[in-house]
Amino acid sequence: PLCRYRHNGHWTGHRTRLNRDQRGSFGSPDYAREELVAEMASAFTCASLSIRPTVRHADYVGAWLAVLREDEKAIFRAASAASKAADYLLGLALAEQHQRRQ
Repeated sequence: PLCRYRHNGHWTGHRTRLNRDQRGSFGSPDYAREELVAEMASAFTCASLSIRPTVRHADYVGAWLAVLREDEKAIFRAASAASKAADYLLGLALAEQHQRRQ
């Protein structure tokens, strides 16, 4: 399930949602930052829903480390953006659940 939630994390970054900069090309620091946000959003969402994720992020670790080495506050920015993304997704899920009950 982690991959699905990671993709949903990316989805929240669209300009009509949380408006994150998603212009980074594959392999760029901006791309790695967005991947880190999406991965963390996925972890936060899974934790909130008591879902045990399957972890498959080995391909991204090198890029994340480069970003984290370059910017000592990158992890805090990523965690903040990921928290907002997870809250956005969980809010949609709660709204949908509420709508089904009516």
